[in-house]
Amino acid sequence: MKGELTEAQQKKRLAKQQKQEKRRQKKLQRHEKQRRLLFPADTKGRHSMPLMNVLRVLLYPIHWLIFPFRLHGHKKVGTGPVLYVGNHYSLFDVFFTAHTTWEGIHFLAKEPVLHAPVVGYFARRLGVIGAMRDGSDVRSVMDSMKVLKNGEKLAVFPEGTRNKVSDETFLPFHSGAAMLAIKTKTPVVPVVICNRPKPFRMTHVVVGEPFELDGYYGKKLLQEDYEHATEEIVARFYRLRDEFRAERAQKKRKRAE
Repeated sequence: MKGELTEAQQKKRLAKQQKQEKRRQKKLQRHEKQRRLLFPADTKGRHSMPLMNVLRVLLYPIHWLIFPFRLHGHKKVGTGPVLYVGNHYSLFDVFFTAHTTWEGIHFLAKEPVLHAPVVGYFARRLGVIGAMRDGSDVRSVMDSMKVLKNGEKLAVFPEGTRNKVSDETFLPFHSGAAMLAIKTKTPVVPVVICNRPKPFRMTHVVVGEPFELDGYYGKKLLQEDYEHATEEIVARFYRLRDEFRAERAQKKRKRAE
């Protein structure tokens, strides 16, 4: 029948698919060898990433010139494990978190980022953890827990994707961030982007005080408990943003008087 493949064509297609799969597996194995996960602490307990510090120095002026920003609140984060939780508007959101410390920060990102040309190489060397969009894959969860238990810092964007919908309402937060904070008993640092970053316009970012979800520690929790903890994080985000906007509006009124 027309459209059906002959036996020879089927064998040829199968051989091509097997060859492609073999190449893909070799690529993944090569990437796995390049991948860094844990970074040792120095004598002062700092887990530094030399490559990240180089990028900080090189890219900071460029980023600030194109996307000027100002950090407010808890601008400097000390040593020890921290789970940064941020809302997500653009690819440049990672810079805001990176400027709160000179320690290394692992970022949770989409798995394809690790295998992209050029960018993927840097991501693997910087300890980026690949994850599915919903953060449900076991490996990303285990790697994230290893990083935090090793005393390092991890940054996640629980909205799961860039918010292109609203400047006033956050996208629904996935519960993975709350789960990681609770299971590893790690302090959460909220990083709240108060206005959508745009070229050559000042972006204001509020870094909240570290807090712990210690009310959930040592308990056998259900999914609904993690969802409730996530609601607490979201409520804190809205509160920090509203307080900043109210304070800013008050200052503008005083200047106008």
